[in-house]
Amino acid sequence: MKQIELLSWVVRGSQRRVIIKVMDGSKIPAQIYQEALKYNPKITRNSVSDVLREFVKKGLAVCINPKETKGRFYKLTKLGGEVRTKLH
Repeated sequence: MKQIELLSWVVRGSQRRVIIKVMDGSKIPAQIYQEALKYNPKITRNSVSDVLREFVKKGLAVCINPKETKGRFYKLTKLGGEVRTKLH
C-alpha cells in the first residue's frame, strides 16, 4: 500500500488518528489507551488493540516482543513514522 493511501486510511478513522498521534517510542496498549483518552474520551481498550493489529497488518507498526501474552510493546515502523509526521 502506498504512503498516501495509508495516510488517507488513517485520516478517515478518528481512533486511528488519535492512536498514531500518541505513538511516540515503544508503548504497551494500556499506555496508548491512557494517552488516547485525552484526545478521544470515547475510545476503548479493545479498539486500541484492534487498531494496533490493523497497524501491524498494514506495516505502520511492529510488535517488539510478540511472544509475550501481556505487556506487548508496539512502536511505529519507518513508514508509520512518516505517516504520523504527515498528519501533524
